[in-house]
Amino acid sequence: MTEIDVRTDSYVVNVPNGQPLALSWASVTDTGRKRQVNQDAIIVEYPVFAVADGMGGHEAGEVASAAVIARLAERVESGETVDRMAVENALRDAVADMLEQVGESDLGTGTTVTGIVLGFSGPENSVPSWTVFNIGDSRVYRLLGDELVQVTLDHSVVQELISIGAITPAEAESHPHGNVITRAVGFSDEPLPDYTEVPIQDKARWLVCSDGLTKELTDFGLRHFLLQSPTPEQAVRALVDAALENGGRDNVSAIVLDELLVSGS
Repeated sequence: MTEIDVRTDSYVVNVPNGQPLALSWASVTDTGRKRQVNQDAIIVEYPVFAVADGMGGHEAGEVASAAVIARLAERVESGETVDRMAVENALRDAVADMLEQVGESDLGTGTTVTGIVLGFSGPENSVPSWTVFNIGDSRVYRLLGDELVQVTLDHSVVQELISIGAITPAEAESHPHGNVITRAVGFSDEPLPDYTEVPIQDKARWLVCSDGLTKELTDFGLRHFLLQSPTPEQAVRALVDAALENGGRDNVSAIVLDELLVSGS
């Protein structure tokens, strides 16, 4: 197995009028076997778990992804509620950071970003749920039982072709425009993510990852390693090791998070 740097942590969420929610997670971001620089960046600080995959010229992608993650971390560390508005404000601030540090780039400095945020809504903010957000082609999956669902939809040329029936998902895997995305943080459009609200669920397992993982492993492979690994640490090790063994052609980042409702004594 390849030596990779896995980080682990856990947190217990007190749910008003409900069972506590125990979260445990593990994360990896690795340069891979072909790239010289890691342009991926991640945040694994409750309540935000996200991956950014940068793009652009020399150092530009690294700057872009780091700016997004730093601005999201700033929201967490400030103690403010991390809701949709907080995410969008963080992304706008990150775009300003990119312009200040890199300036305009003919290569299109920018980054994907995708992740999950735990928040509360309903009467007296007592109902916990996950907000999944996404810009670009990094992905969020959820495993529940033995069913793996891709929660996010790629913002990419091949996904648009799949959506109109021009190509099949199998054909997309080898399409010449497989790396071309249609939305990113840093492009001319406002950095407004797609959102999906997902209720908390006992024994659900989440995977947040860059395309360096999904271009090396099929959904069947992802499901296999998530199902066969008892802990988030074992899962993230197995996933990233397999991606590197399959070629590791890009930077590889993955976060695996488990949620478990804690029974009363």
